[in-house]
Amino acid sequence: MHAVIPYVIAALLFGLGVYGVLRRRNAILVLMAVELMLNAVNLILVAADASVTNTLAGVQPEAWANVPPEPRAGAVFALFIIVLAAAEVGVGLAIVLQYYRLRRAVVLDEIALDDPEQAAS
Repeated sequence: MHAVIPYVIAALLFGLGVYGVLRRRNAILVLMAVELMLNAVNLILVAADASVTNTLAGVQPEAWANVPPEPRAGAVFALFIIVLAAAEVGVGLAIVLQYYRLRRAVVLDEIALDDPEQAAS
């Protein structure tokens, strides 16, 4: 597979996620768009790691200046992002569900952020 394909797919996924965050009114759909952006970053990390690993396959270890590259570091970072995304989904859904219990709607345009008296009523 050509090395550009994962980057183009990741850029499309990230662009779709940004569009979803900017255009959606439903809080659940905004959380899903954020997940798309995080998955795009995961794809870039894994693709970059595979590209660098393949590129450095023929390089002698003496050329690394006593700091050899970590094996599969991109995949390790991707796992951290997956854990972060799971925590974000848990906290985000808890907030959205609590708001839905209070207001019976999860439309982001109707959330009052600046007036605490209006939010309490």
